[in-house]
Amino acid sequence: MDLGIKDKIAFITAASKGLGKAVAMQLAREEVQVIICARNEDDLIKAKADIEYHSGSEIMTLKVDVTKSEQVHNAVITILKEFGGIDILVCNAGGPPAGMFEDFTPDDYREAVELNLMSTINLCYEVIPYMKKNTWGRIINITSVSVKQPIDNLILSNTSRTGVIGFTKSLSNQVAKYGITVNAVCPSYTKTQRVENLAHAFEESGKGSMTDFYKNIENTIPMRRIGTPEEFASAVAYLASQQADYITGVALQIDGGFVKGLF
Repeated sequence: MDLGIKDKIAFITAASKGLGKAVAMQLAREEVQVIICARNEDDLIKAKADIEYHSGSEIMTLKVDVTKSEQVHNAVITILKEFGGIDILVCNAGGPPAGMFEDFTPDDYREAVELNLMSTINLCYEVIPYMKKNTWGRIINITSVSVKQPIDNLILSNTSRTGVIGFTKSLSNQVAKYGITVNAVCPSYTKTQRVENLAHAFEESGKGSMTDFYKNIENTIPMRRIGTPEEFASAVAYLASQQADYITGVALQIDGGFVKGLF
């Protein structure tokens, strides 16, 4: 399927690894002009080489910490000078540490909110004015299925990412008249470094082995397997497409049936 987004300009944050990188790879294959950012320059160099090799498209990288509003602003200005606009914004950030209520302080919650919620808000404030001028835009916020079905040992993520859903829905209603769609994607357990870290935390807690961790997860998923980054990225690419023009304000689960609720 031709997604109709060839030569569109996409900015994907936290995209040197995991789901962000998978999205960048998929969009590069669609011949989108891709800009990725992350905090670690070495990881960015590796990601750039890998994406360009497998997609055949050249991409741009920027070293950015999305919790720093000044760095976000400067990154957007750099992209505007180079490309003249941003058509597709994929807001992504690493997840907060795993743990239970007693493991954290109020300051940990503030850091989690800065990481997941405020980074998304800051990015949208920077980019939306240019999308309005073009009367077209796609904003896709990466969250987690924990916003629909909280995960016991991810209390920070359960809290901070849920705010992204409220922001997404509210914003979608306010910018729809400008041809801008705003959606969230809610991945379940996917084969990334983040999930491997959770498996290590599970083993270190004494609850069982990493193999037990993965088996426990697979038993909760009707498809009886963990998803792949490529499956996730394909869904994001569709939401960025011309064909998804009438889809906005949605929180889409990409979870193999993991969430048991109706909504």
